[in-house]
Amino acid sequence: MNDETGRPGDEAHEAEAHEAEAEARWGETEAWRESRRRTKRYSPREWDAIKAVGAAHEAGFAALVRAGAQPTDERAMDLAEAARKHIDRWFYDCPPEMHVNLAGLYESDSRFQAHYDDQEPGLARFVAEAIRANARR
Repeated sequence: MNDETGRPGDEAHEAEAHEAEAEARWGETEAWRESRRRTKRYSPREWDAIKAVGAAHEAGFAALVRAGAQPTDERAMDLAEAARKHIDRWFYDCPPEMHVNLAGLYESDSRFQAHYDDQEPGLARFVAEAIRANARR
C-alpha cells in the first residue's frame, strides 16, 4: 500500500525487498521460475485463501507446541505434509527433500525464525523438526 507521498508503505517495501533477495538467491532455479509463473496469475481472493491456509498451518503447529506434542507426533508430521502439499500446489514442486531444505532456513535465517518464534517460542525448531520427521517416514 502506498503512503501519502505515493511511496510504497513499509509492508510493500518489505515485500519488494524480500522478493529481490529471493530472486538474487534462487532466481536461476526452476522452482523460482515455476513459482513466478504460478503466482503471477493469482487473484487477490486466491492470495487471501493461500495466506489463510498457511496461517492455519502455523496456528496448528503452535497449538501442538502449547499442548506439549513432539515434532515426531503423527499430528505434527501430518501438518508438515499438509504444509508441503500447500507449497507444492500453489508455488512450486516441493518434494520432501526440498521441504527439508526449507526447514533448514526456518532455523538458520533469523527472519524466518522470528516469524515462527514470535507466534510461539520454539516454533521454528518444532516446525523444522516436524518437516524432517515427515520426510523420514
